[in-house]
Amino acid sequence: MTSTTWQVLETGPLVTVQDRGRIGLAHLGVPRAGALDGPAAALANRLVGNGPDAAVLEVLLGGLAVRAGGGCWVAVTGAPAPVSVDGSARALSRAEWLPAGGVLRVGAPAAGLRSYVAVAGGFAVEPVLGSRATDTLAWVGPPRVEPGVELPVGEPTGELRPLDTPPSPPPGALRVVPGPRDDWFTGDALDELCRTTWTVGADSDRIGLRLEGVGLRRARDGELASEGMVLGAVQVPPSGRPVVLLADHPPTGGYPVVGVVDEADLWRCAQVRPGEEVRFTALPRPPAPGAATG
Repeated sequence: MTSTTWQVLETGPLVTVQDRGRIGLAHLGVPRAGALDGPAAALANRLVGNGPDAAVLEVLLGGLAVRAGGGCWVAVTGAPAPVSVDGSARALSRAEWLPAGGVLRVGAPAAGLRSYVAVAGGFAVEPVLGSRATDTLAWVGPPRVEPGVELPVGEPTGELRPLDTPPSPPPGALRVVPGPRDDWFTGDALDELCRTTWTVGADSDRIGLRLEGVGLRRARDGELASEGMVLGAVQVPPSGRPVVLLADHPPTGGYPVVGVVDEADLWRCAQVRPGEEVRFTALPRPPAPGAATG
């Protein structure tokens, strides 16, 4: 099988190319980017025999239609969207054959937000700073995928896995460890964060999950000097309403961080819709480096 291209016929609200992101460049001011639902993207790649670094398409709320220049194996995972090839229904989370000239469609999911499309060989767009991920904060990396675009497909190299089992999901609440700035809030801010039921705001995006509810109360006025931010940090702006920083978050920020979401739970932030509820549950603070653990 030779490499080929896909012609993009239709897109929904947002389609981007993503891989595992630009890890280790935050000190240069470069956001990480990468697939928001990492387990779903990894599953799609495994199904079609790709390695973990292969690029996939991240599709927000469906609406994608593409035509294959050559026959290829594909897989769609993540939010449970209807999938079809030339009008015939195909399965989610399973390797499916897309013939040369065939049209793959990914419709609007009944739940969740983001679906992932993998092709055997991965999408061979030009890497930027070592990654094919699109960062929507500074638009580093490939441009957003629009109708009329042609996407190059790489050579398949791995063994097809027509079936695979997604990992078991973690608990329903977002597990969070205490952050470094709880002294900026009155009382036990992490406990208050976990007692409150938050609603996902309509302005949530790949940069942050913005939550609405009775805000956390500040014990100090003013703002911090900008400091480094990590993936999953729960920042609290003056409104008191938390923001969970996601893959396209800026490398620095000046709002205090009350906690950090466990990495294994971040995929939930990729799939929760505006208006849906989110809860947190506290994990113990990890020991300081070099501290005795008994």
